[in-house]
Amino acid sequence: MVNTAAEDPERLVLFGSFTSSSSYKPMLFLALAGLPFGFRTVNLKTGAQRSPAWLAVNRYGQVPALRHRGLTILQSNVILDYLARTTGRFEGTTEQARWQAREWLSWEADAITNVAKVRHYSRFRAVDPAVMDYFRPLAEAALGFVDGTLSDGRDWLVGGEVPSIADIGCWGRMVFMAEGGLDIGRWPHLHRWARRLAALPGFALPYDLIPKKDTEFEGRPGA
Repeated sequence: MVNTAAEDPERLVLFGSFTSSSSYKPMLFLALAGLPFGFRTVNLKTGAQRSPAWLAVNRYGQVPALRHRGLTILQSNVILDYLARTTGRFEGTTEQARWQAREWLSWEADAITNVAKVRHYSRFRAVDPAVMDYFRPLAEAALGFVDGTLSDGRDWLVGGEVPSIADIGCWGRMVFMAEGGLDIGRWPHLHRWARRLAALPGFALPYDLIPKKDTEFEGRPGA
């Protein structure tokens, strides 16, 4: 699972899990960019994330992780930052936009993560209703903030004609909202933005994009 000794150091290798929104974010970046990469699965259901071999890669016992050019990069938003800097894709078209994209990633980790918690407690772990009563309003507020930002007619979170890592990171975390009982139709501007993302070449939803076994992706010609 974690032995990459034979890997080409120039080839991007992403470790992740089928049901993980954190894994989906860098997967979506790579798919939209049309880049070749290897995917290595970490089976969360069997507890692979707690194995000594995996903890030697990711000390947090989480997914995802990215290996490239002798580096190991952890945390999904840090991976997005690295991929944008390394490939020049989805960076933002101005210096202000580049910083704003990273501001969105920081905010996402604090606010939209509540959407993931609502989904997790709805699907994977039963909790006291009071816990959901706490997290659901926070999740709805985060979705409402994104919806309000997009209400000025912009196509993407930091403006411009192309998406950035802000769009990929925020959508990648909220993608499972329906599994938490959050209907995207309640936020019409967010819904239109999600449809714009879905229309991009290479876009796929998590269960269609993330494989359940180790896989090589060769990218799109000319991407």
